[in-house]
Amino acid sequence: MLYLHFVCGRRAPVDPNDYRNSSAGEVRLTPAGYWAFIPRPLPPELAWSLPLVTGLSEAERELSRLAGAAAAFPYPRILLSPFIRSEAVISSRIEGTRASLLDLYNYEAGQLSLLESTDDVREVMNYAHAMEYGLERLKTLPVSLRLVRELHARLVHDVRGGSLAPGEFRRSQNWIGPVGSTPATAPYVPPPVEEMRRALDALEKFIQASSQIPPLVRAALIHYQFEAIHPFLDGNGRVGRLLVVLLLCEWGLLPQPVLNLSAYIERYRQVYYDLLLGVSTNGQWEAWLLFFLKGISEQSRLDLSRMQLLGEARSRCQPLAVRERNPQRMAAVLDVLFTRPVLSVRQLASALDMPLKTAGVYLAKLERAGLVREVTGFHRNRVFRADEILKVVAGM
Repeated sequence: MLYLHFVCGRRAPVDPNDYRNSSAGEVRLTPAGYWAFIPRPLPPELAWSLPLVTGLSEAERELSRLAGAAAAFPYPRILLSPFIRSEAVISSRIEGTRASLLDLYNYEAGQLSLLESTDDVREVMNYAHAMEYGLERLKTLPVSLRLVRELHARLVHDVRGGSLAPGEFRRSQNWIGPVGSTPATAPYVPPPVEEMRRALDALEKFIQASSQIPPLVRAALIHYQFEAIHPFLDGNGRVGRLLVVLLLCEWGLLPQPVLNLSAYIERYRQVYYDLLLGVSTNGQWEAWLLFFLKGISEQSRLDLSRMQLLGEARSRCQPLAVRERNPQRMAAVLDVLFTRPVLSVRQLASALDMPLKTAGVYLAKLERAGLVREVTGFHRNRVFRADEILKVVAGM
């Protein structure tokens, strides 16, 4: 079974004449009669122009500010979940899902109607779980082809693409093009299986080797190369974006995945696709690197602002904890609420290992304080929503 997805503005079939000046790779005529792109191993020769050096310096500075703020964040237990879930929603939306952050929180709280389709929400949830799994796995396994396969298996488990060899690199040709296209008519055809395997081996060596190339430039090169290889029948875009964040964490550039780079990519989606294709066709490395580095800078500033708003919102709630007989327990309740602005009594009880009755008492206190409102109208299995917190978490 083959994966068809249209991701670039160019609709003409692969033309070998378009690739004659590319330093990124070459197209070859396959025995089946279609042209496929074969990427060259990284790294390419880069011309360190003044715009590129300037863009790199700015990206490093802004990412460093974001990382410093994350390391010093006064409520570390609330930081990880909102950023992971926002990234999951946006990265999945790039691939066509329509689930919102509120949908995701409702799903986790058991609030989606049985009549509503949860397919998109489960895809987003899988992304969040894959990110969490990847962060934990980095403690024992570096970014590698093995980790990539493990991430993919969790990403497509029991959702769209779940029947297309989850956790396994493809064993047949795929292509990128509009529905109804074939390898002979698609605008981009990744390398055939044998060339794909060689390209993946070379990519893994590049990821794990020491290098004098600045890490942010390496991350941009790796992301391009992964998308050019397109090693899965489905989920390549999401896995490729996951890899960027995991690499930044593994290399010590971020203490936690608080950079939602997918938000930048979504804002300039067509430019992103065109620039990736431009590297393949014309070796336009600088244009791609400048775009990527600008995304690091721009999104770091936005996420820093969002982080500050999150911390301010949490600080405004702290007096509720101070007034309690057990301030530490109420502070922990507030932390759970910031990670799950749609929260069931059962979820709170499970998160803090407390009886259901005690969890209900704490949520009733928050309701009287105007911080949450009950949204089911039930006497049992009640769910509460913190609208103001949800706005902050969603970056509204």
